[in-house]
Amino acid sequence: MAEDVLAPLAGKVLSVTVGVGDVVEEDDELLVLEAMKMETVVYAPADGTVSTIMAQVGQQVEEDDPLMTLG
Repeated sequence: MAEDVLAPLAGKVLSVTVGVGDVVEEDDELLVLEAMKMETVVYAPADGTVSTIMAQVGQQVEEDDPLMTLG
């Protein structure tokens, strides 16, 4: 079952540490957001395979924006 990974807060995407097709385990690092000069790491909510990445480095995202999908 596919699961969207949502932005926990508004900020700028600093890095995306996985690619489409990567197999991840729960709590693996997926990407890093920056908000007010603080970095926030977004971790995988569950085991799965990265099927879609919507977030791009440098992109501004809002809270609850979909960042990627795990299948």
